[in-house]
Amino acid sequence: MTDTGAQKLMDHWQRGNVLAADCPSRVVLQHLTNRWGTLVMVALATRPHRFAELRRAVGGVSERMLSQTLKDLEADGFVLRTAHAVVPPHVDYELTGLGREAAVHVVALAGWIEAALPEILAGKVALAAE
Repeated sequence: MTDTGAQKLMDHWQRGNVLAADCPSRVVLQHLTNRWGTLVMVALATRPHRFAELRRAVGGVSERMLSQTLKDLEADGFVLRTAHAVVPPHVDYELTGLGREAAVHVVALAGWIEAALPEILAGKVALAAE
């Protein structure tokens, strides 16, 4: 393989291709854009939260789903979990630098959806009437 060919391959591996079935970026995309991942990112974009605070902020999420979502986002490098050695245990969750970068996009998408909601809902009503 030529140096140019090797560089192209390395660039491809580093960049990813979200449309390819085996691309690892799909897993990250799923973590950020599933219902709970998006909502957790939006909540953490405001400030760090403790687990119970986060559960209250993200209405409807179960403890199990919140725990799994936080583990996924932490594994992806978006969330930092800090356990404090106190009784009772105290754990804080906050966005990392990478998480703050991602949150800008996630919050923008969530904001756009909320702003466009009347039009989106009108489209659903019109489709149901057909």
